[in-house]
Amino acid sequence: MKITTKTVQGAVAIVIAGTLMACQPKPEDANVSEAASKANSMINSEVNRPVKVDYPVTLKGEVVDSYFGEQVADPYRWLEDDRSAETEAWVKIQNKTTQNYLENIPYIDDIATVVRNLLDYERVSAPFTEGEYTYFYKNDGLQNQSLVYRQKANGEGEASVFIDPNKFSEDGTVSLAGLSFSADGSMAAYQTSTGGSDWREVYVMNTDTKVLLDDTLINVKFSGLSWYKNEGIYYSSYDKPEGSELSELTDQHKLYYHKIGTVQADDRKIYGHTDAEKHRYVGAQVSEDDRFLLVSAANSTSGNRAFLKDLSKPDAQWQTVIASIESDVYMLTNKGDSVYLVTNHNAPNSKIVVVDASAPDVANWKDLIPETKNVLSPSTGGGYIFAEYMVDAISKVYQYSLDGEQIRAIQLPDIGSAGMNGAKYDAKTSYYSFSNYTTPTAIYSLDIETGKSSLFNKPASKFDGSKFVSKQIFYKSKDGTQVPMIITHHKDAELNGQNPTILYGYGGFNVNLTPSFSSTVAAWLELGGIYAVPNIRGGGEYGKAWHKAGTQLQKQNVFDDFIAAAEYLIDNKYTSSDYLALRGGSNGGLLVGAVITQRPELAKVALPAVGVLDMLRYHTFTAGAGWAYDYGTSEQSEEMFQYLKGYSPVHNVKAGVEYPATMITTADHDDRVVPAHSFKFAAVLQEFQEGDNPTLIRIETDAGHGAGTPISKTIEQYADIYGFVLYNMGVESL
Repeated sequence: MKITTKTVQGAVAIVIAGTLMACQPKPEDANVSEAASKANSMINSEVNRPVKVDYPVTLKGEVVDSYFGEQVADPYRWLEDDRSAETEAWVKIQNKTTQNYLENIPYIDDIATVVRNLLDYERVSAPFTEGEYTYFYKNDGLQNQSLVYRQKANGEGEASVFIDPNKFSEDGTVSLAGLSFSADGSMAAYQTSTGGSDWREVYVMNTDTKVLLDDTLINVKFSGLSWYKNEGIYYSSYDKPEGSELSELTDQHKLYYHKIGTVQADDRKIYGHTDAEKHRYVGAQVSEDDRFLLVSAANSTSGNRAFLKDLSKPDAQWQTVIASIESDVYMLTNKGDSVYLVTNHNAPNSKIVVVDASAPDVANWKDLIPETKNVLSPSTGGGYIFAEYMVDAISKVYQYSLDGEQIRAIQLPDIGSAGMNGAKYDAKTSYYSFSNYTTPTAIYSLDIETGKSSLFNKPASKFDGSKFVSKQIFYKSKDGTQVPMIITHHKDAELNGQNPTILYGYGGFNVNLTPSFSSTVAAWLELGGIYAVPNIRGGGEYGKAWHKAGTQLQKQNVFDDFIAAAEYLIDNKYTSSDYLALRGGSNGGLLVGAVITQRPELAKVALPAVGVLDMLRYHTFTAGAGWAYDYGTSEQSEEMFQYLKGYSPVHNVKAGVEYPATMITTADHDDRVVPAHSFKFAAVLQEFQEGDNPTLIRIETDAGHGAGTPISKTIEQYADIYGFVLYNMGVESL
């Protein structure tokens, strides 16, 4: 199907018709306990008078697309040009309008203090050993980026800083985005991201001297760094776009091999685009013993082909592991000629198979750990397999031998999420993280031979989880499907329908929302709020079937599940529509946008973040075409076009409707879900919003899709978000 486009370049006139009065600043000495003690008075506040917003005038261009003979107007197409002076001016004036509004909220500084206090504690990652050193990440509390430390693996000497990403830039907007070590640990390669962009630079360091080598790699995107011995690195990237690197289509991923001591221009292409076929996502895995290279090639975020090469044989040919692109497969480990693979091929909840490397085709796979009714996510360490299962989104872990014999169940400290860190083949100890919504992330050491866990590091968070309750319930969606949801709140909360509540959702791309601790969520709880997270369809909590039930022509199931979660909270007096906020990011931003256009009366506040909001054009930006497995595209068929147009948030805002108070959030360097989605949605909401509920957009500068955001920006963001939510629920003071 061919799309035709008619464009008349429209100029943009942006004016401010008025300004808002700034509030008096609040003192910075409020503490967490004081905020918590004011929670009850907060929910009984009188409703404050609405603040009238004088929106900038966003002019329309005359753009019309033709889809299967149907004409679809796109008047705000000009906002897709992230390099134009007009778009830059629009961003500045929208941010000014939003900040003018937020200055009327008298307690934003108090909220910032609560968030800051709950972030201000030492956070340490699980340690890992490379060569002569044990490494770990640590943040003293309010450092913009966590540092990498190391200590001699034998325990001698004190831990010292290995990499300090806070020195990459003065404002903390250049972050460490990946770290990988050579076989003997003598070299390390690390990636950096500027302003949150997915485009990365790679630096190679001598770990003994910490001196950088000349092997800098640029224009790397969506890539791991997989070392082969101490000789070189496999990495992936796209050709750099000729136009905007933030929005130009990138769908020809290629795998390269960089030999240490050479220039990037001489890097050898291993796999990637040819005239016959292309793949949007190509990656490499080198086995721990440096014997095997497995290449994965995919056209979407689900399903991949896989090919294996024996690197110990100079003339070895590629062996096909699986030619079909309908399922997922990756290498877990190997033992001699035996290669262990994790796959959902004929096993929607995943299983582990073993195959001889000389004939690795799917026809020769043998089940080692068969599929169960629960979703499997395994790791390895010390010559064993640790099979982590999700049981209604809760972690259970079992230890297996490489022969497939179950050794034991690993006793976890509580109900929640375990993150198995994995370990080297000869390791005696492995580490894992554990948390839930009320338990700050602790690190446990695991004796691999005995299976005994010991507390390794318990963070000194100021959050007292004993004052809160987190429980899992099940509710029925529109079609009768049972959906789990975890609801967290203060033990003394009165279920009277007046509790400020955030309902958070995602519902896509096989992503699992398991219970984990977040200091920013803890701040919401301390402020007296309820936090609810349903495991809606589209996610992977119940395997491939649960994922597929929320894709393409079944995407409405995702929205229905989220709506039913909101109705459960309202029906059971946790909250009411006047005290409910809907929040989600990326695919979750789409979720919020679709729900408020379908059910505008359901919630008082909407918070779509970095959302995919123009469903007719998402696939034309950056790597968006790779999301077609979940969404389908407007070019796919007339049926798919009509379905997408039927829920696309940008295309379903209607005149004369009162939508929730909405604050859209995005970032100017988001090159995954381009900010044009949010720009266009904000423009059309401002055009058609009926009533006094504000429609604002908060555009973070020098930031991307979320990863690597400095702590200072995080504090500002959540103070604004929570302040906006509470203010629009009628809360006058904390």
